[in-house]
Amino acid sequence: MITLLLTIFFILVAIFGIPIFIILGGIGLLGFIINNNYDVFGSIAMIQELYKIAENPIFIAIPLFTFAGYLMAESNTSTRLINFTRAFFGWIPGGLAIVTLIACSFFTVFTGASGVTIIALGGLLFPSLIKEKYPEKFSLGLITIGGSRGITFPPSLPLILYGVIASMSMQNLDTTAKVSVDELFLAGIIPGAISIAVIVIYAMFIGTKAGVSQTKFSIKEAISATKGVAWELPIPFIILIGIYGGIFTAGEAAVVVSLYVFIVEVFIYKDLKLFKDVPRIIKESMLLVGGIFIIIGVALGLTNFLVDQQVPTTLLTWTKTYINSQITFLILMNLFLLVVGCLLDVFSAILVVVPLLIPIALEYGVNPVHLGIIFLLNLEIGYSTPPVGLNLFISSFRFKKPVLTLYAATLPFLGLMLFALILVTYVPAITLSILDENKTNAILISLLMLAAVFIAGLISSRLAKKNNNTEKLEEAQNLQEAEEV
Repeated sequence: MITLLLTIFFILVAIFGIPIFIILGGIGLLGFIINNNYDVFGSIAMIQELYKIAENPIFIAIPLFTFAGYLMAESNTSTRLINFTRAFFGWIPGGLAIVTLIACSFFTVFTGASGVTIIALGGLLFPSLIKEKYPEKFSLGLITIGGSRGITFPPSLPLILYGVIASMSMQNLDTTAKVSVDELFLAGIIPGAISIAVIVIYAMFIGTKAGVSQTKFSIKEAISATKGVAWELPIPFIILIGIYGGIFTAGEAAVVVSLYVFIVEVFIYKDLKLFKDVPRIIKESMLLVGGIFIIIGVALGLTNFLVDQQVPTTLLTWTKTYINSQITFLILMNLFLLVVGCLLDVFSAILVVVPLLIPIALEYGVNPVHLGIIFLLNLEIGYSTPPVGLNLFISSFRFKKPVLTLYAATLPFLGLMLFALILVTYVPAITLSILDENKTNAILISLLMLAAVFIAGLISSRLAKKNNNTEKLEEAQNLQEAEEV
């Protein structure tokens, strides 16, 4: 009862714009104090949770990967990456849209869907899309949903955080299931690729319908663009090969990557000045990290209080009473997580919801690694879901467009992302096959995805040629009519 009353009170307070960490911390702090007969020392559990952050070695990855992401966002990495992807994909129908999606996903991996992607790349990509005759509505929607694409790819900060919180939540449960950050890094690759592939196919047909001109593939441009981005392309491979080759852990990978990016951007490309730009970037990136860690600390304290009040046990009992099948549970869980994604940032959602969800999901036979990918895909969608998805308001501010315009612009993309979510939710092999010793299923799924994109590309190319021939025929007819007159 105490928990319910406190929650209602702080929800009302939140309407007036009180920061999320005050709300989460307030519920936990007051809950502990009231539950311990108003003894202020009952709140010591909140301090203990803050200490857990300091002693957990994986948390060092969050500030370091964030720093690396900010270094790339502030340098000319975005321009080099766009030139590279455009050289290789510009000839495809919808090429620039595909470039936009890949570039946004790359930056979101390091910034954790914080809105930095929309701010950093929006000003560069939106005018280019409009210039190439992509519909404004499509361009706005693409960049808006692009702001949260990529959080299932390594070394995504939400993936790291989910791995830590899920592991902590399972310590006191009677289960043999396990989850690790290394497993999540692998498991998120194919689901993330599918969620991008469905939008790539849509972009191909939109590009064809809009009559967007295609650039011819040039080996010379491809080589030049590859040379330009040669120092930044290895970054994902350094992480994956380093971790899965047993060279270093995920935390050590963050150290290696942040140092590598620092050297590349400051001393090789010389995009950033050591004493002018780097201190400012450190300050800006650590302000974000500080906010994340405050939320982590108070949210873990709140979670401790909820566990102390046996909220997960109560939820599990209620769920088992009314929900009889795994499929029904997954449907209701997805609906719930879509709402959570609209209302909470990804870090708060993981910290508050995952400890409550893990015991229930395990009871219904859901693999915790699979659950993590479903969880993050839902939050990706929630970021752009009307009426209060965070990316909608960031894009509205960035492009000076009414938020209602953004609502309409994102709807087709939301439908596509929901389709990808359904696939990943109800076909666990999409997520888990890559963790098997025998990678046959993972390879087959990947080939099917590539085949779908390839077929869509062929159809789009045929339609584009047909449209071009029709336009040329109409021009010839108009010219002949003009000569006759």
